[in-house]
Amino acid sequence: QLQLVESGGGLVQPGGSLRLSCEASGFTVDYYAIGWFRQAPGKEREGVSCISSSGDSTMYTDSVKGRFTISRDNAKSTVYLQMNSLKPEDTAVYYCAGRRAYPTSSTWFREYWYEHWGQGTQVTVSS
Repeated sequence: QLQLVESGGGLVQPGGSLRLSCEASGFTVDYYAIGWFRQAPGKEREGVSCISSSGDSTMYTDSVKGRFTISRDNAKSTVYLQMNSLKPEDTAVYYCAGRRAYPTSSTWFREYWYEHWGQGTQVTVSS
């Protein structure tokens, strides 16, 4: 059973940066696509980004393109989400999720496509 633990959330001012980490255990993460999702108060959870198992494919939702970067270090069993130029509307609980399959443009952002989920980390962007 793949277990995922997010960290790196916190309070940051608009325009600031944070790097979230998603550390995997219980199974080698090398075979898993990892996605990042977020859920703001009163809103549905939305897909933010995804990276394939080898890192050869990355995908982003339009609202974070050019500001967020997803990467992975399989030797450390960790996937990162570097978030720059943060805006108040980025405030949410951020979750990582995994599936042992190759993500496509029509699947990566769908919650039901993922098999394993972390507990989330809070990101608050406010002055």
